[in-house]
Amino acid sequence: MQTQTYTQDARADFDFFIGSWTVTHRRLRERLMGAESWEVFEGTSICRKILDGLGNLEESHFARESGTQQGVAFRLFDTETQLWRIYWADGSRGVLDVPMVGGFEGGRGEFYAHEMSGGKAIFSRFIWTVHTPASCQWEQAYSLDGGATWETNWTMTFTRVE
Repeated sequence: MQTQTYTQDARADFDFFIGSWTVTHRRLRERLMGAESWEVFEGTSICRKILDGLGNLEESHFARESGTQQGVAFRLFDTETQLWRIYWADGSRGVLDVPMVGGFEGGRGEFYAHEMSGGKAIFSRFIWTVHTPASCQWEQAYSLDGGATWETNWTMTFTRVE
């Protein structure tokens, strides 16, 4: 049996996120409608490595106005393309969403997908920003015009639980 040898690559990009976090969510109540009203709620996330570091699994719990919800993010690193794929499933549907694809440069990650929202074809974008070893931020935005303009509709501010 041969032992797999890995070359240096970007598989460690999400190592900053391994562990337990408290999360402050800010979510636009209506998307792609020019809305300005935000729902703010708290949550928790726990992230651990899987597949010998080729991926990670994040379990999230939210205390939204509509009740407690949960979801899971499943991230996989493609050693061939050197890109990450981020999959999401929430506890209400049990379906993996279209993967967001991208990577990190200088402490900032950008990930993109083509998907449907409210019956409309859109571009979606995630931005991850690492502030310190104990804090980071995630942002989601949608675009109806091929990425010329973006509407940020959800942000999460993470604080590490010691």
